[in-house]
Amino acid sequence: MSTITLKGNEIHTSSELPTVGSQAPDFNLVKSDLSGVSLAEFAGSKLILNIFPSVDTGTCAASVRKFNQEASKLDNTKVLCVSRDLPFALGRFCGAEGIENVTTASDFVDGSFGQNYGLDIIDGPLRGLHSRCIIVLDEKGTVLYTEQVAETVDEPNYDAAMAALA
Repeated sequence: MSTITLKGNEIHTSSELPTVGSQAPDFNLVKSDLSGVSLAEFAGSKLILNIFPSVDTGTCAASVRKFNQEASKLDNTKVLCVSRDLPFALGRFCGAEGIENVTTASDFVDGSFGQNYGLDIIDGPLRGLHSRCIIVLDEKGTVLYTEQVAETVDEPNYDAAMAALA
């Protein structure tokens, strides 16, 4: 279990993020067109997992916009934005914002992504959603970098995530 905060109030997550150097757990998520997406689809490319509680909050939306902007500059790197939002909400947001350089995916079906990655919020007002995290993987799915943002309303350290790709 990890301790994070929401506007200064302590909340907890289900476990710890995967450790640097470990193999990332596989996943099955749902894209906004309702097709499935798994870790295997990113084999051969570096992958930034931008994980957040809901795209309908300012900080979460800002992270999707930022990674959309950065993704177009990255060689052999893809960005997957993951939340428990319904696929329709993710699609609506990306359409309205002109988001084209990232893939969005939902863990709404069974929450197994959040469970397997140890980032489910287990108490407080956001219970059942994902904590704000960045996980960077190499071309073989090995974890290069992780960040669980300590204060949920804060943005992740974009520079550190990008540096992990070098």
